[in-house]
This record gives sequence, C-alpha cells and structure tokens, in this order.
Amino acid sequence: MERLGEILQRTQTNISREGTVTSSSGELTEADKPDCPLCKGAGLVHPVLPSGRPDFTRVVPCRCNQGEPEEERLLRLRQDSGDLGLKLLRNMAFENFDPKRVNLPLEQQQILGDAYKLARRFAEEPEGWLVLLGPNGCGKTHLAAAIGNYQLKKGKPVLFVFIPDFLDHLRSTFSPDSKVTYDDLFERVKKAPLLILDDLGEQSSTPWAQEKLYQLINYRYNARLPTVVTSCFSLEEIETRIGSRLGDPRVSNPFNINVPDYRSELAPSDRGRRRRAR
Repeated sequence: MERLGEILQRTQTNISREGTVTSSSGELTEADKPDCPLCKGAGLVHPVLPSGRPDFTRVVPCRCNQGEPEEERLLRLRQDSGDLGLKLLRNMAFENFDPKRVNLPLEQQQILGDAYKLARRFAEEPEGWLVLLGPNGCGKTHLAAAIGNYQLKKGKPVLFVFIPDFLDHLRSTFSPDSKVTYDDLFERVKKAPLLILDDLGEQSSTPWAQEKLYQLINYRYNARLPTVVTSCFSLEEIETRIGSRLGDPRVSNPFNINVPDYRSELAPSDRGRRRRAR
C-alpha cells in the first residue's frame, strides 16, 4: 500500500500559473499523457475560475485524459484513493454489509438498518457531512469504505484517510529526507472532493494533532466539502472546536451506531482476517 506522500507525488497537479493553461474560452488546452504539463499524469485538474485562480473545491478530467479507457481510469482513481486500496477496505460494500446480524435484538438491528440507509443515501448524493460514531466493530468503517467504493465505481475521486497514519505522514514531512512537503500533503487531504476520515480518536489528543485536525476539519466545514468521519468517541468527548463542527446540524449528520463488536460473533480464524475493520 502506498503512503499518502507517494500518492501525492504521482497525482499532485501543478496549479501554478505556469502549469495551469487555459484557452481563450477558459477551457484547458490539449496536453499529452503521461508527461502532461497540466495534470502531471494525474488525469484530473482544478478548473479555473473567471478570476483566473484555480477552484480547489472541485476537480475535472484533464483534456489529456478524455480518451482514457474506463477500466484504466477506474484503476487510477482506486490507486489515488488512499487506504481504499487496501484489500480489506476495497472489499467493503453495501452489498456485503449485514444490518440483521446474528443474535442482535430487533432494536439494534434497527440501528444498523438506519445507519445503512444513511450511508447509502450519502453515497448516492454526497453532500454535507456524515459522522458515524460507535464502539469498535459496530460497522462504521465498513459503511464509510462502502461509501468510498460506491463513489469510485461511479468514476468519482475519493480519498480515504486513516487518521493516525495521516498524522504520522504529516510529521514525516518535517524530515530533511522527505520528498513531499507538509503544505503539499495537507492541501491534498483538506481539498479532496470527497474525504473519508477514519478513526478520529485518542491519537488526536496531543495539542499538535488537535490543531492539525482542527485546521483540516475547519477548512472543510467552511468550504462545505463532502466529508465522512468515523470515531469511537461521542461528540462530547471530542475536542470542543472539532466536536462542535461535527455536530452542527446545518452541515453534519451525526449517527451513533450503538451495537456490539461484530468480531465477537466470528470464528477465531475470521477475527484475524478482519481485525482492521471497525
């Protein structure tokens, strides 16, 4: 699995004036793959606003990419989707999510069913924020990954980020050996057209981590960018500035999946294979 920095190196678009080329009508000029000076081989670019500045809230196919076979385009989107490239997450879909788990009381089956419907609705029209809360093993990561995989199948760009890894990647950019700058990595994540942030938790308890996550979440909050967040913590337990944005009903739809860990229902051999899912 590629690190975020490696994905960034391959997909980062050149958004400087020298790299953003427009015709007199405002359309992107022709460019050749894989050495396209506009998209650097990523196949996606930020459209140019009438002011001449890039619109960082959206991406559109580069002109060099219009003839790309559908299969290759979907593979590229998968490669650029972050942790959705991991085998376990790649296989998480709505079709294999079971809201009627064995031995669950009807009330908890109803909770899972409602969570499924919310996630499915968001996947079909990703607007605002969906915040999935609940204990480990309740199914929130499965639903978050299913949203991302659904969008990828529609040919839409998605970035799935496991928050502890993201914070580690940010710290690594301060190393003199890093090939990716802090600004480049942070911009890539905070401006993703659809961002899925998995496992907001104890790893964000340090002042530095809280500040970075606040900057990320506050940017997407102000820009109203579609975002999915999962956490084992309640909104009241999350840092105040972050929790208030995750709970704002004008933007966010928080849902508590209060059901037991599904792993307790698995055979020992299955638990090892599915340890990552939450």
